[in-house]
Amino acid sequence: MNEIVVDSFGKVNLALDVLYKRDDGYHEINTIMQQIDLKDTVTLRDRKKGIKIECNDKDVPLDHTNLVYKAWEKIVNKTGINRGIHIIIQKRIPVSAGLAGGSSNAAAVFKGLNILWNLKLSEEELMKMGLQIGADVPFCITGGTAWAKGIGEKLTKIKSFSNNMILLTNIGVPVSTAHVYDNLDLYNKEKVADIEKIVRYIEEDNIVKVATSMTNVLEGFVIKEYPIIKEIKKDMIEYGALGSIMSGSGPTVFGIFDDEKKLYNCKEMLEKKVEKVIVTRTI
Repeated sequence: MNEIVVDSFGKVNLALDVLYKRDDGYHEINTIMQQIDLKDTVTLRDRKKGIKIECNDKDVPLDHTNLVYKAWEKIVNKTGINRGIHIIIQKRIPVSAGLAGGSSNAAAVFKGLNILWNLKLSEEELMKMGLQIGADVPFCITGGTAWAKGIGEKLTKIKSFSNNMILLTNIGVPVSTAHVYDNLDLYNKEKVADIEKIVRYIEEDNIVKVATSMTNVLEGFVIKEYPIIKEIKKDMIEYGALGSIMSGSGPTVFGIFDDEKKLYNCKEMLEKKVEKVIVTRTI
């Protein structure tokens, strides 16, 4: 085998709270992460030496700053294997959008190289390496539905929240996660996310209560910079979403629907306002 193709799925946060800034500069968070079927495709091809990265999206860096480069580097350093790789990323997940696109691509490289090069590394070993390059990478390796603490690496699998209809909107402006966290006023948060309550609703299969309880404490700051986010959330609710919040550090906004007709009516309306409107599902 000298080539492997790996699906690279995005994620949304069904709830996100930021507790405090740690001594290492990271923020302690409490969140529920949910994989979605919106995906990039990552193709890995053997080459004699070094790394070559290609991508169909001009906004994706093709050098050492890309997390897929860092993933390859971690694998090589850990195993001592002397092989190059050609990585081709077919992007569908919007960039810098709060959907873990870059982290998911890195996770795909970890998983793909493990198979392609027959490394026999455990999922735990891959997750440990993944954490060294990005807080969302361990979740992207495991996927599904998870309650995450720490900087996102302390993962507890919870009951699957799969096969629920999601409408994503992205305003087409990349938002820096570091910029959002650095400007968050932890002492004057407008909201607090009740994570435990939402976990309970997921376990009860109560989609309505999950959707109406969703909270993201980062919204307040991002909405000040991009007021359209508040408008999109309002539009989604008016057009039948059970609940709507921003994912991660934004600026992507998503709504959970239980009525397909309402979802597509909402999509049609939002396409007149927003650059990217995407129908997806939880997986």
